[in-house]
Amino acid sequence: MFNSQKPKGRRAFLAGSAAFLAAPALAQTTSAYTSPFENSTIVERDPDEVVRRNISSFRSLDWRPYFSSTAGGAVLVDTTSRALHFWSADQSIYKLYPTSVPLTEELTRRGRTSIVRKVVGPEWRPTPSMIKRNPEWPPYVGPGPDNPLGTHALYLSWTYYRIHGTHDTRKIGRRSSSGCIGLYNEHIAELFELTNVGTQVLLI
Repeated sequence: MFNSQKPKGRRAFLAGSAAFLAAPALAQTTSAYTSPFENSTIVERDPDEVVRRNISSFRSLDWRPYFSSTAGGAVLVDTTSRALHFWSADQSIYKLYPTSVPLTEELTRRGRTSIVRKVVGPEWRPTPSMIKRNPEWPPYVGPGPDNPLGTHALYLSWTYYRIHGTHDTRKIGRRSSSGCIGLYNEHIAELFELTNVGTQVLLI
């Protein structure tokens, strides 16, 4: 009787541990928000599915392999681990944020750029290629809860590319954008205050 109960207890413990470890991911992917874009190709898969993140890659990094200096601040976006790293000019501030990344390699751009514009309450217009892929999308969305850019946007020197927030938190940690890098609204608000026009950005 003792031996037959031991495996059951072990299974219960493992199941309970798995549920505990999955809880943060589940909390991040649960939202009552309904977006007009949720049934389009902007979503990688069923948004209610719990996504297994690449936790081992989501770790702090040193700035030196990526930048010659942190003058003006530095932003590194790792599209593989789906994480954004920020260092202040004097390196006294370091931030690490989970992100959404582009849906496909074709939509992913890598290289060096910089922040050229900062906007609170951004407006959004789909690009011609977005309209081609998703003809049901509206031609314009003003600031507010339906805006795919969330509460803040950092415009990059590359046309159409931005680091921005999102009201649909299920997208964070996923391949879910048409090229931009998405953050939780509270994280983009913090990054918005830490960066300046001219802050260097590297996407890898």
